[in-house]
Amino acid sequence: MRSARTLHQSAGVIGAPFSRGQPRGGVERAPDLIRAAGLLTRLREQGCAVKDYGNVVFEDLEDDEPPGLVKRVRAVGSATRRLSEAVQAVKRDGHTTVMLGGDHSLAIGSIHGHAAAVGHLSVVWVDAHADINTPLSSYTGNIHGQSMSYLLHELQPKMPALPSFSWIRPCVWARDLVYVGLRDVDPAEHYILKLLGVKVFSMREVDQLGVARVMEETCDYLTARGKKPIHLSYDIDAIDPSVTPATGTPVAGGLSYREGVYIAEHLGQTGLLSAVDLVEVNPLRGQTEEAVQSTVSTAVDLLLACFGRRRGGNHPPEYRLPEP
Repeated sequence: MRSARTLHQSAGVIGAPFSRGQPRGGVERAPDLIRAAGLLTRLREQGCAVKDYGNVVFEDLEDDEPPGLVKRVRAVGSATRRLSEAVQAVKRDGHTTVMLGGDHSLAIGSIHGHAAAVGHLSVVWVDAHADINTPLSSYTGNIHGQSMSYLLHELQPKMPALPSFSWIRPCVWARDLVYVGLRDVDPAEHYILKLLGVKVFSMREVDQLGVARVMEETCDYLTARGKKPIHLSYDIDAIDPSVTPATGTPVAGGLSYREGVYIAEHLGQTGLLSAVDLVEVNPLRGQTEEAVQSTVSTAVDLLLACFGRRRGGNHPPEYRLPEP
């Protein structure tokens, strides 16, 4: 493993202020809130070069009647296509992508664009939810709960044709996907995970094994067939709502702050982390200003950990003690 000082010295930040993959407004405010909390400055202070690509501009589609149960499909299809193109541009410039959501439907575009730019990927999906319902198995029709189904090769025979989604091509194999932190999984999702043999570390396994063992096994599993770039898709609701309450679908019994940061630190140290999503921070879902600030500051800390911040301390490589 390479030294932490040589990892991920270049971050390309994309804001994706988009909320149409789920019904609750407010999540579109998160990219600017996370920036305002000092993300870019703090990344630079720990030795990371940063280029901010601004926010992706999304179409405002008024005529978006659902085909069946799937909601706001044209808006999500258009938005994820634009995001895919934006991610490809960041990867062409040689950066590790940081996508600030927005809701988790955006991972469709983020992962698709990443794969289009670099080829085969490994995906680590840290979330309370599996987000792997197909459009036909979803109870709600909200696409933020379906994201992985659009991306997996093995599920394409189960996917209906949808307006504004014809551009998407599957780009991830089930064997290259690992979930961490699951604790609210629909029956159809549980069936899919078992059918495809997806590697899952639910909160039961985190409790049983400890987060260090979980991450060691995650990385051993993903690198057993070769070292592919890692895409980390991090939903803030993976963290327990006592720490990050300002999110749309909180579920009790989640990762502690320490466990959540450890996951990011561990993946950052692999030398393989090539893109990060941080999604589902929703300031309108926090009951107090303190709840919002706790959620946003945790999001910032997770991203800093991906790029070399260590709880044991850091210093610039050029630092020298003052002489008397």
